[in-house]
Amino acid sequence: MTILNHDIQLNSDQRSQSGAGPDFDLEIQGVSKRFGSLYAVNNSSLAIHKGEIISFLGPSGCGKSTLLNMIAGFIQPDAGDIRLAGRSIVDLPPNKRETGMVFQHYALFPHMTVKANIAYGLEARGQPAALIKERVSTMLSLLKLDSFGDRYPAELSGGQRQRVAVARALAPRPKVLLLDEALSALDKNLREEMQIELSLLLRQLQITTIMVTHDQAEAFAVSDRIAIMEQGHIVQVGTPEDVYRNPASSFVLRFLGSANEIPALLQAAGSSSLDAVAPTGLYVTGAQGGGKAGDATAIFLRSEDIRLSAQPTELHRSNPGRITLVTFLGSISRFVIDLSGIQIVADYPTDFRSLAVGDAVYLDVAPGNIRVMQTGAAG
Repeated sequence: MTILNHDIQLNSDQRSQSGAGPDFDLEIQGVSKRFGSLYAVNNSSLAIHKGEIISFLGPSGCGKSTLLNMIAGFIQPDAGDIRLAGRSIVDLPPNKRETGMVFQHYALFPHMTVKANIAYGLEARGQPAALIKERVSTMLSLLKLDSFGDRYPAELSGGQRQRVAVARALAPRPKVLLLDEALSALDKNLREEMQIELSLLLRQLQITTIMVTHDQAEAFAVSDRIAIMEQGHIVQVGTPEDVYRNPASSFVLRFLGSANEIPALLQAAGSSSLDAVAPTGLYVTGAQGGGKAGDATAIFLRSEDIRLSAQPTELHRSNPGRITLVTFLGSISRFVIDLSGIQIVADYPTDFRSLAVGDAVYLDVAPGNIRVMQTGAAG
């Protein structure tokens, strides 16, 4: 309830400062950046709506941090434009862009108290002392730091330091919040806790947010949409569920989640479904994907979509195999099945333990959950 009350205050203040206020969209238009002969970002475009939380997600070296730093003004693009509320900001210095940034290691001033760290951006902008005091008090309450204002960063836990960094970035009321691997320094349990807190906070503040991460679980937990990057390109943009269930390429499918990949030959291609067969004898029908009969492709099966049974099912064509390994992983158990020399991984809730190593089983996947795709990087 405390956060919600402050949310109303923050949004009311912002509206009063900007009148009715335009929809502060951030637009990335054909932006490129090259270091030597290598394109870190190559002709990338994206439109982000006001209040939207979007993640740049991809492996190390894909260009996501470079793109974020161009938005922040720390790196100048070689080509393209970046527009905030319809106005180009590429020629503005970082302190004039109305963005706030939280770094991976927080970059707090060790010789300053929590209050002083939060006030720093406001003081640098020459804000009146009364406003600074009020804004710092609001941030302390908003980020649950009321009792830590006089402490120094060294006296705080990792989660508390992360909250201070977020409070400092939010205090000047930026139009866009930028998070550069902001949670990656936290341990797993604390990181998951902070993902929930951050997601709730950003939605209540309705602040446009861009988050860089290589952690797909983090992107799924926090984001409204995800922009997946590969070798300097934005290759797919969509909601977490959309990019996971409808990957645009084999790269996206491999990168998101756990998928079994089996070389196959496309047998038939209809207007809305495909049939394919693998050299092992694995056969799928009604799969999703693209291509023409005779194409060398791969069958992709997500581990959580595979169903195992002691007898073949009547709904779809089942494929026989044998369990070679069962691993307990807490909330799930992982089954490894030998399918004519290929190892297939299937994940089940832990209470599903009726099958054991050595058992003969049948594998079945609903056609809508099967993908048949070209296996190149662009898939």
